[in-house]
Amino acid sequence: MKLKISQKELLKHINIAQKAVSSRTTIQILEGILFIAEENCLRLVATDLELIVDTRANCEIYEKGQIVINSSMIGNIIRKLPDDDIYIEVDDNNINIKCLSTEFNIQGQDSNEFPSLPYIDKDVKLTLEQSELRDSIRKTSFATSMDQTRPDLTGVLFNIMNDRIEFVALDGYRVSLDCMSNVSEFEMKAIVPARALNEVYKILEEGEITLNIITGNIIFKLENTDVYSRLIDGQYIDYNQVMKQDFSTVVTIEKRALQMALERASLMAKEDKANLVKLDFSGNELHISSNTDIGKVDEYVKCEIGGEDLKIAFNAKYLLDGLKVIDDDDITLNMSGSLRPMVFKPLNDTNYTYLVLPVKLAGGNNA
Repeated sequence: MKLKISQKELLKHINIAQKAVSSRTTIQILEGILFIAEENCLRLVATDLELIVDTRANCEIYEKGQIVINSSMIGNIIRKLPDDDIYIEVDDNNINIKCLSTEFNIQGQDSNEFPSLPYIDKDVKLTLEQSELRDSIRKTSFATSMDQTRPDLTGVLFNIMNDRIEFVALDGYRVSLDCMSNVSEFEMKAIVPARALNEVYKILEEGEITLNIITGNIIFKLENTDVYSRLIDGQYIDYNQVMKQDFSTVVTIEKRALQMALERASLMAKEDKANLVKLDFSGNELHISSNTDIGKVDEYVKCEIGGEDLKIAFNAKYLLDGLKVIDDDDITLNMSGSLRPMVFKPLNDTNYTYLVLPVKLAGGNNA
């Protein structure tokens, strides 16, 4: 194996490949990146057996070959080299790296021990805009669960229908749903791990992305990078049933004013285990309060209230998480009593919905 590559190009793709390298693995080969010198590119492949990143760097190949190099070591070396051409030559498992007046000689591992990529047979293929997928990931993945005893809730559901895709995340306390228009010839559901989506999010730019869904796996195919992820087995909760309700109180409010008021109120609420804030909707005003052992805070925000006045309580973090991903200036808060969920909707965006459960106060009365 023998090649020449620019320091910036190699470092860029090492950084991408490292997204699939686990720092906690006990399998030595998985601490490395598989370098494959092909006809006209250098492929870098990394995996933790759940996630695989296969990225391709432009370079000059003088001799084909492949070797596994420790991810941390090669990353640190390339990061410290000058911004110039790097020459890499491999003889057996001995790796020689030269850049200007610097030369490293390190040991690699046999590539035959590295896990192979999943076999792609018949698959389902979708083409999406990267910017739209990025937006949907941003609006949903934060609401997945961290509870590994419920693996189906640790991922985002891709509900693919003929005319749209619904991206859904829930953790038992809130539901985040984003909808993307898309013409498809098939209908199916797949639960994609939040970790995989968060890594894909970091490398999305502009242009199109192709999604291949094969048996047990999903592949995100970009121009120079493919990300493979295992799908999560399980039956996803019927979120449509949770979303269905008649609202007796509908509030229109400026998003930024509400967010800033909640952020200030949560400074006090964080002292309480439930991170509790109370919302009192009456007249044309929202009163936000939090009362803990160290003190009390009161916030007042102007709003338009349609229907019944209402007192209701929430975990402040869950409210703020939903507000932070909404881009509209104004939102509606839809409620049907102090013990039923609140549904956020951007005023001018029908594609996004965020639902959060209230906190039941002592005595069973949220008033």
